[in-house]
Amino acid sequence: MDTNTSALRRPGPVPDGILHRDPDGGRTHTAPQTPAPPHASSRKPRRRRRLFRFVVTLTVLATLGAGTTAAVITAAVTARPDYPGTVTAGGGDGSASARSGGTPTAEDGYLADGDSVALSDAVPAVANLDPGLREALGQALAAAEEDGLELRVASGWRSKAYQAWLLRDAVRTYGSEAEAARWVGTPETSLHVKGQAVDIGPYDSADWLNRHGAQFGLCRTYDNEAWHFELSPSAIDQGCPPMYRDPTEDPRMRG
Repeated sequence: MDTNTSALRRPGPVPDGILHRDPDGGRTHTAPQTPAPPHASSRKPRRRRRLFRFVVTLTVLATLGAGTTAAVITAAVTARPDYPGTVTAGGGDGSASARSGGTPTAEDGYLADGDSVALSDAVPAVANLDPGLREALGQALAAAEEDGLELRVASGWRSKAYQAWLLRDAVRTYGSEAEAARWVGTPETSLHVKGQAVDIGPYDSADWLNRHGAQFGLCRTYDNEAWHFELSPSAIDQGCPPMYRDPTEDPRMRG
C-alpha cells in the first residue's frame, strides 16, 4: 500500500484548533484567533476630553450661581425699608446726582479716596464745617507746621445724599448694616453732615493731632478711626474724654 499521502494534501490555511508541528519538532496548539482589543492609550484622550468638558461645565455653573446669589442678596438688602436709599430733594441735601443715587460731587463735600484739601481751600467740604471747628483746626495747623507737618482735610462736611451714598457702599463692602455701622453713620446721625467732624490726613498729621489736639479743643472720638476728630472745648482744661470703641458705642449715633 502506498503510504505517500502528499497527493491528498491541499494548500491552504491551517484550520483553527489543528495541531501542527513547529520547525523544532515540537507540537503547538494553534489557538482560535480573536480580534485584539483597542489599545488602552486610544481610550485615554477621550476620557480626558470628557473630564475636561465636565470640569469646565461645573466651573461655568459655579460662576453663574455665585453671581446670581450675590445679586439676590444685594436686591434683598436694598429692598428693606430701613436701607438708606436716595435722599429727596431739599435745601442742603446734596447735588442732583447724589440725590438721585449717583456719584456725589464737590457740591456734596465729596473727596475721592486718597485725596485731601488744605484748610484754606474754599470748597464745601471745608467751608461748611462748623466755624468753631475750623478756627480750632487753624490754630492746630499753625502749631503742626512748626513741627514740619500739615493738617489736611481728607473728609469734612458732607451732604445727606453723600452720607447715604457712603452708607450704601459700606453695607455692600462689609456685608451687613451692623458691620457698616461701625464705620459709617446715617445721614440723620453723622456729625460730618452737621459739619461737626473732620477726617485728618496724612497719617503722621492725624497722629500729631491725636497727641496734641486737646490743647486746641480737638479730640479723636473713635478708637477704630485714627483720622476722625471733633471739637471738644472742655478738653483744653480737662483733656479729651475716653474714646468710643467704634461709632456703635456712641449714643449720638442711635438717634
